Formats: sequence, C-alpha cells, structure tokens
Amino acid sequence: MTQSINELEHDIEETRARLDRTIDQIQGRLSPASIVDEMLGTVRQSPASGLYDGALDAVRRNPVPVMLIVAGVGWLIHRVARESQRRQHLEATMNGAEAVPVLKTGAARVYDPDRPTAHPAADRVADGLRM
Repeated sequence: MTQSINELEHDIEETRARLDRTIDQIQGRLSPASIVDEMLGTVRQSPASGLYDGALDAVRRNPVPVMLIVAGVGWLIHRVARESQRRQHLEATMNGAEAVPVLKTGAARVYDPDRPTAHPAADRVADGLRM
C-alpha cells in the first residue's frame, strides 16, 4: 500500500509538471509579442512582403517621425469627423428651424452660430445715447 501511495504521489507530480508546461506554452502563445510575430509571419508570406519589410525597417529606423505622422493623421481624421458632425447639426437646425426665444420680446428666432448674437438691451442703451 505504501508503494501505491508513493506511485500515486509520483503520478500526481508528473501530471502537475505536464500541466505547468502546457500552461507555460499557452501563455507563450498568447503573449503580445507572440501574437504580433504570428501576424507578421502571415503578412510576410503574402506577395507584398518586400514592401512590408521595407516599411517596417523605415519605422524601426525613424520611430519619432512615424509617430508624429500617425498623430497628425489621427488629428486630421478627428477634425474632419467633428466638422462633419457640426455641419450635420447646422443643416438639421436650419431645416428644422430650431427656434430660440429672444429675451423680453417673446419672439422666436433661428440660431445661427456664424451670425453675431443680438443684444436688445445693449441696442436700446446705444439708441438712448444717440438721442
């Protein structure tokens, strides 16, 4: 019986060691570096691998300019998207004639961000000074 217990303990230790090796292999395959290497290997097998390798070498030699270019392109895309949203909002406002009440008069006017804001109180003061 002692021998069977020792054999069981030995089998358990071997199983644990195999499990540890398997987990280490899985972690190695799922590391970011491994995933990138696998993706690069797939790209390198394509017909455009020479172009890709040249671009990768240029990025490795000049990382700061490449980062600045990427940041500039990202900023440009952000600004274009923001301008598009602003135009859509302005068109919706003009088509829907979003009314904004004017203070003290109760009249409605269409808000246009490109036109200067009217100040009725300041106009009355200016008219009083002209008299």
